[in-house]
Amino acid sequence: MADCTESKINIRGCEVLMRRGGNGETALFLHGASGVAGWIPAFQALSDTYDLMVPDHPTYGRSDEPEWLDSMDDLAMFYLDLIDELDLDGVHLIGNSLGGWLAMEIAIRSCTRIKSLTLVGAAGIRIKGKPIADIFMMDPDDLVREIFVDQTFADNILGMELTEEQTDIQIRNRVATARLGWQPRLFNPNLRKWLHRITVPTHVIWGDSDKIVDPVYAAEFGNVIAGSEVTMIEQAGHLPHVEKAGPFVDAVNGFIQTKAA
Repeated sequence: MADCTESKINIRGCEVLMRRGGNGETALFLHGASGVAGWIPAFQALSDTYDLMVPDHPTYGRSDEPEWLDSMDDLAMFYLDLIDELDLDGVHLIGNSLGGWLAMEIAIRSCTRIKSLTLVGAAGIRIKGKPIADIFMMDPDDLVREIFVDQTFADNILGMELTEEQTDIQIRNRVATARLGWQPRLFNPNLRKWLHRITVPTHVIWGDSDKIVDPVYAAEFGNVIAGSEVTMIEQAGHLPHVEKAGPFVDAVNGFIQTKAA
């Protein structure tokens, strides 16, 4: 099993915390609103097959807060710079929730260095009558419970005694998410019309019981992104890579090996 290393990398004067482990083709995982909870089992399993990179986005976690970052547009351009400066080619781009939205924003700008795209419970668009849950207005404890089907995960998270640093990071992540997705709420009204620019094999993975971004969004992305495939993870909520790590990793590997090898 691959070990994970942590380091700070400097892109355009912005220091970003990068977790990295494994060998093989590069996979870049873009986290959602809650940030990264360490080298979780799904990351460990993916690093058996890929050179897996899991950064804290600028303004999140232990990364810098650059003055120039005001929007998802800026964040997408930052990651294109990161991919170029690290000279990454054939990247398997994986994004969950806000990170899925970010992955699409990157891909519509350039797929030159991207080999495949995996969207996991992705935000980014809005379906009339099925808005994304308003995470900003929810009680934080209630939000944790809504994220999971198996409440054992919620119990474990809510039962943790956070250090001062962990509390600070949690607050930073909430502020960063509001900065990027407050208005309009976690979507870009212009994104849908540019999704035709995604020209790489695209896999849409969704928890069948997602209460944050309704599974109807999985079908919508499957319809709008040409040639994409949809996989539903049974008995999973908004974080299938956490709640159902085995089926999630199998789905990722199966798609990449057959559609993006």
